[in-house]
Amino acid sequence: MRLLFYLLPLCLFACGQSEKPASPQATFPTPKFKLTQTDTFRFNNFVDCNMAEAWIGDTFRIFPGKYGEDPVWGDARDLKFSSGSNADEVFSNPASAYIEPQMPKNAPTGTPGLHGAVWFETVYQDARDASGRTLFAVYHNENYPQTLPFDAATGEGYIDKDWPLGLTDRITPAAVCRIGIMKSTNGGWSWENKGLFLEDKQSRMILKPHNTSKTFAGGVGDPSAVAVGEYLYLFYGEYGYPGVYDAKSYNPDTEWSGQCISVARIRLSDLENPQGKALRWDGEGFNAPWDGVGKPIASLQIPRADSGGPASSPTGGFHWGPSVSWNSYLECWVMLMGKVEGKSWVGDQLYISFNPHADLGAGKNSQDWTKPQLLVEKPGHVMWYPSLQPLNTPEDIAEKRTSLRLGKQARLFFKYSDLGKYCSEYIVTFEK
Repeated sequence: MRLLFYLLPLCLFACGQSEKPASPQATFPTPKFKLTQTDTFRFNNFVDCNMAEAWIGDTFRIFPGKYGEDPVWGDARDLKFSSGSNADEVFSNPASAYIEPQMPKNAPTGTPGLHGAVWFETVYQDARDASGRTLFAVYHNENYPQTLPFDAATGEGYIDKDWPLGLTDRITPAAVCRIGIMKSTNGGWSWENKGLFLEDKQSRMILKPHNTSKTFAGGVGDPSAVAVGEYLYLFYGEYGYPGVYDAKSYNPDTEWSGQCISVARIRLSDLENPQGKALRWDGEGFNAPWDGVGKPIASLQIPRADSGGPASSPTGGFHWGPSVSWNSYLECWVMLMGKVEGKSWVGDQLYISFNPHADLGAGKNSQDWTKPQLLVEKPGHVMWYPSLQPLNTPEDIAEKRTSLRLGKQARLFFKYSDLGKYCSEYIVTFEK
């Protein structure tokens, strides 16, 4: 997110080649970027997600952490917020300075409501509220057959049969991720659950004997959302089967074809009551239903010939965890992402991609991302959740920049999952 330490004069590498975008809609020179190493800026609290943040008046506020019921990892009350006069100040705050907001309670098993654990990934600030206190949080939600058992009447929930193993060292089930919306009208001091944005249902879960990755049983998650015009565009990881999973007819190529980073959208006016309102990209437009089968962004998929593979494979081969921002200097969108190379989310590389179209809704603009370029590699480590964060320059503060809106320079944050720390070690400088 942000940092204050002085820069060391060490430029690690620069990407100077220009290449054509993924689609023929627009030809533009792919931006160049350079990493400059800094003193390590360590975040002082729990993070395992994209950093949701917003300026509330002249206060910069972040919402990291996890909240809710989790029978595998334990119930959590770690979703808290921290505030300050600028980004560096907030990211430097000690854990004791974090405040726990009032969150909606988990509903009893078998009843409607909030189930499982949630992580806030993006905050959309309602432009109609001049105070900036009306916020919509896009959350990643994880459940298991234990917390959300299958309900034949609604099609919701999961059947505990041939269920794959999860991430822990113990014999525990894999989670299923969904994406939902919460609302606050007081700057994040309290939240109300508004419902689901996207989900994949039981028929798309990838089960034993094929799912051996120790990641997810399926679902949609790890999102990053940006508002353009009348819509909120959601970039997310797709981990389910693109159709009905059947162990007898399962095909890894078919699974791969429907996975990687995808995009959906919802009208901003529907965030008050989102469930059933979002539409996924289906290859031609935003036409697939919120719980249906869409198509991923083709340019972000790793080809099978280049070791790309399905999410259920123990050898991995896919990008995940997007973090999307508008860059006012480049006048284009920037996406960071991780790469899974093995089971349990193992991967030691982070990537970057660009999209030149301000309007993500026109034609196939939402699909026009450049081929991902290597941003950082840390051999021997596992890296999750990269994001670009504003500096504490007068310009960044005056423009009230966040991880969703950035300029010529930004700090690069990511989590060393194997070390359990979230930090920044680099400044990214862009060139046109």
